[in-house]
Amino acid sequence: MLNVRLSVLALTLFGLVTTMLSGCSSTTADPTAAWTPEKIYSEARDEVGAGAWDRAAMLFEKLEGRAAGTPLAQQAQIEKAYAQYRATEKVQAIATLDRFLKLHPASPAVDYALYLKGLVNFNDNLGLFSFITKQDLSERDQKAAKDSFEAFKELVSRFPDSKYAPDSRQRMTYIVNSLASYEVHVARYYYKKGAYVAAVNRAQLAITDYPGVPAIKEALEILAMSYDALGMQELKTDTQRVLEKNFPNVAPSPNNKTTAWWKFW
Repeated sequence: MLNVRLSVLALTLFGLVTTMLSGCSSTTADPTAAWTPEKIYSEARDEVGAGAWDRAAMLFEKLEGRAAGTPLAQQAQIEKAYAQYRATEKVQAIATLDRFLKLHPASPAVDYALYLKGLVNFNDNLGLFSFITKQDLSERDQKAAKDSFEAFKELVSRFPDSKYAPDSRQRMTYIVNSLASYEVHVARYYYKKGAYVAAVNRAQLAITDYPGVPAIKEALEILAMSYDALGMQELKTDTQRVLEKNFPNVAPSPNNKTTAWWKFW
């Protein structure tokens, strides 16, 4: 009787192990295993056309490994980065682009890789729901904006005749204006809170670091008002003189923001 029970138990355990192994093998099966690199690329492009960015990125990654050492692998890598960007996988997209730039410094697609790298960070600053909150880039953390600027700057410096250079220059201008606006935004916040010394410091930072941009007008206005609130009349007068010299016959800045450049396209 004991032997029979042991035999039944052994059969049961064997059945469980077999089921587990078959389950594992079915979940790890690669449907692309028998595909040629060309078929993988074709399927990936179909997924791109359908807007299935996650699926496209996965197929491009498969292709990158399957066609290693060929021009098709380079193409897969750069297209994978774009698919990751469209899938809002910012960290993965930047990592893919950095790897591409390191492995293929002489590739004809380097200018595009730099452009895409700038674009990933640029859109990250605008924010997925900024059209709802009407939150401008100038009101968000600025690290990504600076990273975006550096990528665009490298592009226009190394490839001034690239087809991506004109748009990169426009975005650089916008980023600089936004970085200045960020400082003014913070200065305005401090002024409204009655932290006049802090308002002076941030307004001065905008004026010093970003001369010549439109936001400087409001920076000077906040600076003059802060000096007035602090009782520093001589500094207030000097600031107003600079303001009137650089912005003659211009009305004071309104509190509301103008429509952001990026909303026009």
